[in-house]
Amino acid sequence: MANYYSDHPEIGFHLNHPLMKRIVELKERDYEDAKTYADAPVDYEDAIENYKQVLDITGDVAANIIAPNSESVDLEGPHLENGRMIYASKTYENLDATRKAGLWGISMPRRYGGLNLPNVTFSMLSEIISAADAGFQNIWSLQSCIDTLYEFGSEEQRQKYIPRICEGEGMSMDLTEPDAGSDLQRVMLKATYDEENQCWRLNGVKRFITNGDSDIHLVLARSEEGTKDGRGLSMFIYDKRDGGVDVRHIEHKLGIHGSPTCELTYKNAKAELCGDRKLGLIKYVMALMNGARLGIAAQSVGVEQEAYNEALAYAKERAQFGQKIIEFPAVYDMLSRMKAKLDAGRSLLYQTARYVDIYKALEDIQRDRKLTPEERAEMKKYSRLADAFTPLAKGMNSEYANQNAYDAISVHGGSGFIMEYKCQRLFRDARIFSIYEGTTQLQVVAAIRYITNGTYLSIIKEMLEQEVAENLKPLQARVAALVNIYEETLESVKNAASQEMQDFLARRLYEMTADIIMSLLILDDATRAPELFEKSAQVYVRHAEAEVAQHAAYVKAFDAADLANFRAAEKE
Repeated sequence: MANYYSDHPEIGFHLNHPLMKRIVELKERDYEDAKTYADAPVDYEDAIENYKQVLDITGDVAANIIAPNSESVDLEGPHLENGRMIYASKTYENLDATRKAGLWGISMPRRYGGLNLPNVTFSMLSEIISAADAGFQNIWSLQSCIDTLYEFGSEEQRQKYIPRICEGEGMSMDLTEPDAGSDLQRVMLKATYDEENQCWRLNGVKRFITNGDSDIHLVLARSEEGTKDGRGLSMFIYDKRDGGVDVRHIEHKLGIHGSPTCELTYKNAKAELCGDRKLGLIKYVMALMNGARLGIAAQSVGVEQEAYNEALAYAKERAQFGQKIIEFPAVYDMLSRMKAKLDAGRSLLYQTARYVDIYKALEDIQRDRKLTPEERAEMKKYSRLADAFTPLAKGMNSEYANQNAYDAISVHGGSGFIMEYKCQRLFRDARIFSIYEGTTQLQVVAAIRYITNGTYLSIIKEMLEQEVAENLKPLQARVAALVNIYEETLESVKNAASQEMQDFLARRLYEMTADIIMSLLILDDATRAPELFEKSAQVYVRHAEAEVAQHAAYVKAFDAADLANFRAAEKE
């Protein structure tokens, strides 16, 4: 029987990373829960075994329930009845299966009914479910919104809402509005305090809300009358049981049809303030978005894997000119690049998740006791690394998902354009990944300060010091040569002393940075598991060499006159 976890040992490999011991140690807090909860691990090995069991269960559900349902869900989609969103019928089967399997409340502490699993494992689960159906992954993975409520809500709110998510209720984050997409400072949904009933009331419209008719919503609203920027926004909790919110419209989308995207009308809806006033955008949404971006990176890797699977299977079966097409250099070149991007992108995803795990666990511990100076330094280090790596993981993997889905259609030829083949759905689903939760352009904006201030360069040089297998040292030397080109290219941009030119060239610098970091990550993976990753390391480094050389040539030949030409072209 198929299993989307055990069929891909590359996923489980990432549970063996050296940082996992520290993650488990922090997450389990000396395994105190074992005294109270029968399912809590008693040591590191037991914790890893628990993770593998949950992953195996998820792999089974994904392969044998969610994936077989995906075509029906894509065709039917959700619909609107009397102001309420109704899922596609097979989506209810998926929800029932994941609830019965205990796959809700993944990251929450056991005292609230959660599984207390780290971000690394949650990302693996997201990847697996996305490979089966990226649209359903949206619905399921939005349970991670509860992390923000756990982090910033009161203990009363935690006890009220977290157990419901652990039992399988859905969530949404209601941020965007018709006039406030990426520019969330323009949010105008109005929050006013109802003195008589001692609660907040929300009025206005939200648009493009994923899973918008969910049970529990986190809502960004303007609580400070007369304000027009982010300082007037607060975060609120809306409970569907209280009423006051209707679904006005469900968007008809290119892809991820199983994931309802709703326009909502708030009419005097009762809500609770989450955390402090005025910090909704400045602090809480930033935390919410970073978690969501890691989720989209995992969603992207899942589709990268499934696109590669579909292309490989077709290439092995399809014969032309008397031989299987997988024997054609043009085809196996394409397949090898798909696999290399998948492996390198996955490595970037889980490295990012590990960084998030360490600093988030230390933040959680800090709520209960004072951290030692060493722990504070550790939290600061990994918080900075997570902040730097998240835009790379989200941006690059969302682009790779699009590329792999495109290439899967190419391998299929004319059949790839026919609706009966899965690759067309993967292509449609993938297109949104580089748009929602921050476009790739916004990921570049988030990353550029770490490029120009030398943070990534320092990380890269430290990574270059890591020992690799003897047969991989020539590849490592070639990556070192790329670092020199990268450093020269970066200096040329900085020396130009033009903010406009830096902004114009930022995407190229961003891709160079990511290409080099992923090359070093895949070399480390290939050193520890050559049977899984050595081929991908060979292919990916060659890919990185081509990309870095191309971008370096473009940047070094670019000057102010070129910039003027582009501006002129815009005005024509």
